[in-house]
Amino acid sequence: MNITFEDVKNNKEFNTYIMKGNELLGALGFTEHSFAHVNKVSVTAARILRELGYEERTIELARIAGYIHDIGNMVNRVDHAQTGALMAFTILTKMGMDPEDIADVAGAIGNHDEGAGIPVSPIAAALILADKTDVRRSRVRNLDIGKFDIHDRVNYAVEKSELVIDMGNKIVRLEMKIDTKICSLMDYFEIFLVRMLMCRRAAEFLNIKFELMANGSKLL
Repeated sequence: MNITFEDVKNNKEFNTYIMKGNELLGALGFTEHSFAHVNKVSVTAARILRELGYEERTIELARIAGYIHDIGNMVNRVDHAQTGALMAFTILTKMGMDPEDIADVAGAIGNHDEGAGIPVSPIAAALILADKTDVRRSRVRNLDIGKFDIHDRVNYAVEKSELVIDMGNKIVRLEMKIDTKICSLMDYFEIFLVRMLMCRRAAEFLNIKFELMANGSKLL
């Protein structure tokens, strides 16, 4: 069956697990991983593949993977990518999605995290880029700056971020404006180096380059 993005977005199980996963991460002190995040990742992953000329079904599967990529957080942050892939496999099978599509979506979800993730497909590569570049002040839940950890400080320092897709030069570029009174550029680079290197590998899989710009300076 040709399960659509709207079918997935309207599925009670998926939406419940997104909410519950966000609640669990909130209890652990992590940044926001609710609907604002998954919707942005979904839209961005689809935009990347659309700009690169992929077929519509591949683009839609990237939207689906982006929307449900973090459901494994409902169980635990540790290994949430693999847990989420298995959860997605079960629910999508029950919904009647074609096995080929399930394999593509589950493979992308299972490889989106920097702990063990590898860009194994265009969908996985687009998901990695979309997920790891969602850095913004509004994701910080702790409003007491005095109690910020380094991850809170780095995210809160980002006043503006935009993922630019420059097809003319075959570059995908994360452009950010960072308040250096809150976090230095080196602090940002140190904390997110592994994620940014993962983005570079994902871009290379798609035969483009990844660049990181902060306050007009090229960091990667």
